[in-house]
Amino acid sequence: MHRIIAAFLAAASCASLAQAQTAPIASPVAQLTLERALELAGAVAPSIEAASASVRAAEAARTVAGYRPNPTIVAETENVVGSGQYRGLRSAETTAGLELPIELGGKRSARVAVADAVSDRARIGAALATADLRLAITQAYIEAVAAERRVVTAREQAEIAREALRAATVRVRAGRASPIEQQRADVLRINAEATEERAERLTIVARDNLARRIGQPVSGPLDLAWFDRVEGYGPALRVAPAGTLALAAAQADVATATAQVRLARAQRVPDVTVSASARRLEETNDVAAVFGVSVPFPVFNRGGAAVTQANAERDQAEALRRAAELDTAQALANAEAEVANAATTARAASGPALAAAQEAARIARIGYREGKFGQLDLLDAERTLSETRTAAIDALAAYRDAQAHRNRLATAAPDLSRN
Repeated sequence: MHRIIAAFLAAASCASLAQAQTAPIASPVAQLTLERALELAGAVAPSIEAASASVRAAEAARTVAGYRPNPTIVAETENVVGSGQYRGLRSAETTAGLELPIELGGKRSARVAVADAVSDRARIGAALATADLRLAITQAYIEAVAAERRVVTAREQAEIAREALRAATVRVRAGRASPIEQQRADVLRINAEATEERAERLTIVARDNLARRIGQPVSGPLDLAWFDRVEGYGPALRVAPAGTLALAAAQADVATATAQVRLARAQRVPDVTVSASARRLEETNDVAAVFGVSVPFPVFNRGGAAVTQANAERDQAEALRRAAELDTAQALANAEAEVANAATTARAASGPALAAAQEAARIARIGYREGKFGQLDLLDAERTLSETRTAAIDALAAYRDAQAHRNRLATAAPDLSRN
């Protein structure tokens, strides 16, 4: 009998092993890092699509600016449908030819210069859109990671509260504590579980917001190690305003305004239109050539006001550039200080302060179970630990957010050189 049972168990074990070997192994869901989120968002962001369309439009406008004026086909008939010898078409004179405008004063090259400046500004605008998207995605990612961290903390605090309630219940039943301790512990448990529920709900919202940004569900874990890491010690290297996107945009506006001044000056030079035609005389059936030249007579609009307007707009753009340089330098200095201060706060909150609060809570729990500490001491230690954990998460989120803002301000301008 024992041999039969042993044989049966061996067969069952072999069957289970074979089934386990043939069953497919579920692959773990890949971690969604910040860089991956940025990559996914760049492929679906409407702002990037709009900026790309703006660049294409500017490039098409550059092509149009280089075209020369189109010739005009001219055809006219004179001395028809009159009276006397001009009755009917017998005295008609038909002229057909071409008129060709000739631009003078460098108008075409001035138009091209304006189009080049506008194209450069569009490319800087595309880089600005990319930098703004990177900031928005980073902030959404920070919010999602911080929400996950808050859920973990809330769950741990809820479990601690339930354990405290169990300990209080034991003490009350043993007659070593007043029933009020059990009620206090129950209130602490209820509040901790409500906090856990709120944190879970906010986590779902934060992950959904991030999913909308990247265009796909956020099903995998987030990079919590990146969130907890505080980078660098000591003063950071200062970033000069020159070469940043903010200043590059202002400089591109100055270049556009300067090109507009050149175009306004070129527009003051009148263009010449030359024409060449063939005239046919109906009465004699003879053909004669007709040549003509036309030049505008600038009596009312001589273009001086347009030049004045363009100069004023250039002066405005130059003043705004200087203001942007001052604002960018100030913003960078403030951002660097905010990053340094946030890093200091994050290190303290997530390091020594958190360790001290955890140790105090641990001692208070042991002492409460052994009857050495009162419940108020335990509640105070647990409240301090909960507040310190929350402060650490907030400090890390503030540090990452300050980093994102600093990086946005320090984003380098794109290379606008043309091949």
